[in-house]
Amino acid sequence: MTVDITLIVLMAVFFAAGIYLLLERSLTRVLLGLILLGNGANILLLSMSGGGGRSPLYVSGTPAEDYTDSLPQALILTAIVITFAVTAFMLGIIYRSWVLGRQDDVQDDPEDRRVADQPSYDYEDDADIAADTTEFSDDDASDDASAPGPAATPGSGGARADRPGDAR
Repeated sequence: MTVDITLIVLMAVFFAAGIYLLLERSLTRVLLGLILLGNGANILLLSMSGGGGRSPLYVSGTPAEDYTDSLPQALILTAIVITFAVTAFMLGIIYRSWVLGRQDDVQDDPEDRRVADQPSYDYEDDADIAADTTEFSDDDASDDASAPGPAATPGSGGARADRPGDAR
């Protein structure tokens, strides 16, 4: 098996440039980084698939070693489709971000930064507990328990008269 050094160098350049662009704050540059990473992965698959050979169509009398393996080509085709879908999704996100905020950069979330700066944050222990907003109180439960059968059922006429706010 021979390895084409040009493809290896091209793949390394694509991966390096793609990773560099992914670390930027601009969504357009992130998109370009994803495209370069996808193309770098395709070149990696192509270079590792081995040398060329005969087409994978059956020809009688040809030994199996002379055929080209079609699996890397199928993987590259799948990777191209996935990269296209991710590119379309990212273009949608970039467009929506531009329409809403007129900016292309990803901004820091101050609340996320504040939480990250805390030395030890435990969600269960440190989360703010909202005030009790339930509409049921303990007084209603004790009234319902002491009320006779049909009057304790919610939605019946007797239940409405038992509540303190519904006295008529």
